[in-house]
Amino acid sequence: MNSSKLTLDEQDELAPVSAPPDMTPNHSRLHFKTYFLILLVITFSPLGNVLLSTGMKEVGPMTFHSASELFHVLVQVFATPAIWLGIASLLAYFISYMLVLSWADYSYVQPATAMGYVIVALMGHFFLHEMVTPLRWIGIAIIFLGVVTVGHTPPRTTEHR
Repeated sequence: MNSSKLTLDEQDELAPVSAPPDMTPNHSRLHFKTYFLILLVITFSPLGNVLLSTGMKEVGPMTFHSASELFHVLVQVFATPAIWLGIASLLAYFISYMLVLSWADYSYVQPATAMGYVIVALMGHFFLHEMVTPLRWIGIAIIFLGVVTVGHTPPRTTEHR
């Protein structure tokens, strides 16, 4: 048989087999990067919001009726270190979120980052001294179970373009 004239079945047998996405050598590295960035997202977002809340409580209630009062309030806001730390934390959140979306499906990332609700409740309770009711804790527990469920699915089900 002439080697240049292979049948379709023979060509299929000789064609390189591509591994499924979860079996590629970079799979565990991709999972680590994805999980690490999700950890950053669920840390930086609540931290940034708690810092902004703390900073705004330092500033106090904002009332302004003229442009000069508005300017004075803005100076107070941007002179507060907690505000700047909150902005930096939210910027880190945004960068981490963009990166993780480049590696994993949105339908995986968004539910996985909902773990941030647990962090929000804990930070609100311990740092802002807010009352977290039992009903809220039950809701947070349900969200946590959903996050655990989503966490057991593959982060990427689509091909890179």
